[in-house]
Amino acid sequence: MARVDTPSHAILIVVVLLLLLLSLSPSRPDPDLLLDYCVADLAAQTFHLNGRPCIDPNLARSAHFATSAISQPNVAASTALFGFSVTTTNATTLPGANAQGLAMARVDIVGGGLVPPHAHPRASEAALLLRGALLVGFVDTSHRLYTQQLRPGDTFLFPRGLVHFLYNLDPTTPAVVLSGFNSQNPGAQLASTTLFRSDPRFPEEVLKKAFKISGEDVQRIQRNLGG
Repeated sequence: MARVDTPSHAILIVVVLLLLLLSLSPSRPDPDLLLDYCVADLAAQTFHLNGRPCIDPNLARSAHFATSAISQPNVAASTALFGFSVTTTNATTLPGANAQGLAMARVDIVGGGLVPPHAHPRASEAALLLRGALLVGFVDTSHRLYTQQLRPGDTFLFPRGLVHFLYNLDPTTPAVVLSGFNSQNPGAQLASTTLFRSDPRFPEEVLKKAFKISGEDVQRIQRNLGG
């Protein structure tokens, strides 16, 4: 007598195949290289892809793998809305990092300044405090908050895609953070400006219902954020 597959058998087969594919193709922030390196061709015509085209490897020089882009303080922090500024490496300032799946950032935070709650959708972040005193933390998807006070030399990890913050505990002394990301372009979304300074604007009714605030509150927050 012939065996008849039931819908449950078909579903089980699909699930097994999906698990097999996932095990063979682990998720990575950036794709792997097929060469030793891919120095960015800054003269190439701009088009959309993950990273920039490569130059001929024979044209690579030591200077392509070195940068001083994050060696100096970013004075913009003193006039920034939240009292911080970020200087990052990219394919222009560090062509040799193109397609390597990493980036670095210098974060300057004025006394009492705040890097407000934000997330990097494409990377985890390892933050090394070089100077100052910080309170840092992140919230996971079960709404659990993890916080830590950092002193110079301390490092804290922010998992990929989770909302996190950095707050300078010293009201007068600037703080300096060196961060590493496991993506060439980690991306960044500040929760406050994403919601209240989007272009075009979020519908006011959505913000009112989401935060249980009035229309006047929405407009006041937008003004306070420079919108």
